[in-house]
Amino acid sequence: HGSPRGAAAGAAMRSWGVLGGLAAALAAGVYVLWGPIAQRKRRRRGGDAEHLFYEFSLLQGLSSCPSFIKWLEEFTAQYKTEQNQSAEHQYLSLTLLHLLRALSCQEVPEDDVLDASCLLEVLRIYRWQISSFEEQDAHELFHVLTSSLEDERDRQPRVTHLFDVHSLEQQPEIIQKQITCRTRGSLPPMSNRWKSQHPFHGRLTSNMVCKHCEHQSPVRYDTFDSLSLSIPAAVWGRPLTLDHCLHHFISSESVKDVVCDNCTKIQAEGTLNGQSIENQRTTFVKQLKLGKLPQCLCIHLQRLSWSNQGTPLKRHEHVQFNEFLIMDIYKYHVPVHKPSQNDLNQKNSEETKPGTKDGIAVKPSEQTHGTKSLIMNGACSTSFLMSSGTFPLTAFPECSSPVYLYRLMAVVVHHGDMHSGHFVTYRRSPPSSKSPLSVSNQWLWISDDTVRKASLQEVLSSSAYLLFYERVHSKVQHQRLELRAEE
Repeated sequence: HGSPRGAAAGAAMRSWGVLGGLAAALAAGVYVLWGPIAQRKRRRRGGDAEHLFYEFSLLQGLSSCPSFIKWLEEFTAQYKTEQNQSAEHQYLSLTLLHLLRALSCQEVPEDDVLDASCLLEVLRIYRWQISSFEEQDAHELFHVLTSSLEDERDRQPRVTHLFDVHSLEQQPEIIQKQITCRTRGSLPPMSNRWKSQHPFHGRLTSNMVCKHCEHQSPVRYDTFDSLSLSIPAAVWGRPLTLDHCLHHFISSESVKDVVCDNCTKIQAEGTLNGQSIENQRTTFVKQLKLGKLPQCLCIHLQRLSWSNQGTPLKRHEHVQFNEFLIMDIYKYHVPVHKPSQNDLNQKNSEETKPGTKDGIAVKPSEQTHGTKSLIMNGACSTSFLMSSGTFPLTAFPECSSPVYLYRLMAVVVHHGDMHSGHFVTYRRSPPSSKSPLSVSNQWLWISDDTVRKASLQEVLSSSAYLLFYERVHSKVQHQRLELRAEE
């Protein structure tokens, strides 16, 4: 690769031998050079190559998510024949899979130095302005990668091409119970890679409820690939937790002077025939929830704030988070039935119960009271976290069977201010070749070409910027996932 840092790389490679075990295996593949781009930037501004290592920190976080690598493997299976026919054509999914497999020790690079300049080159093909990356950060690059993967997926044909008829013969027959047609013959199978979303894809729900008649507007769904959470103002003497940020994200807000069609209809029924009435304006409560939780959950803690003079400032508060994350209380649940007006009147006369009502959260004060019995993500002591990596559900009877349970896989931390700084990554050590499906309890601290072991306590004490969680499924949930399609 002809990099001037070859001597430094050799010294670093020799020093990595003291790590031993999996840490040494990982360190042999984590030293990333960004090719001639880094060299040009270094000559131009004398050290701007350091700005490119935020991309390396993100790649380390993504490589710690096995579900994402598995999805890339399944998605890129279509390119095996195309690669031989057109080697010059590049795909982001193939490039990303090669880098992530190397960083997770699933693929041995040809050289001791892993050249990741190919990622920048393929992003140029996707019409991203690489020259502007100096003004971006790890979270912005994450959106660049996920949106580009979605663009690549959307370019795939929805109907199998005639020249690809052999691919239909190679696929196993799948009984599609939910799809019907008027013809007697079965429908041709559609490849999963043409309709599956990447593991970070989720959906938000938002709806509005009239405070007067409790009429609920239709639920609106919006997609997301990461949850960008603002950090609420800290209360003196009380620690900030990830739960505080999540509650602040979905907290309801009042919207005044909104026309309620249901209130107008009720008012019209009580007036004389032919008498015109004005549209009834009331106050609505807007509620945000998580409609579909992804397999891999990326949480971005917004540390950018603005002073009264309009200058950017970085927030350095420590937000407490845990190795395990329960998301059940933030999940939107579809109402079982639509309540009648008599049911609503009866509910008004009764004491309001805390929690959720018809799939939406009620008053913030009631919601907070109703979730006090649940585990506060980030508030419990680390002593509750067992060394075996299992979640101590017996310590929290109310959460004895969470459906949406996530395990922490990586943390990206930013050191410095809003104008300059450095990204480092905490991640789990890759699993051994003997048990590739296992999750390691050994954590690693990675900064550019330096790798060392880290404890879980050090990880949880860090000022996180990006959190990468992966959903943990029970045996019963695994059986259900095999029998039904994606939510």
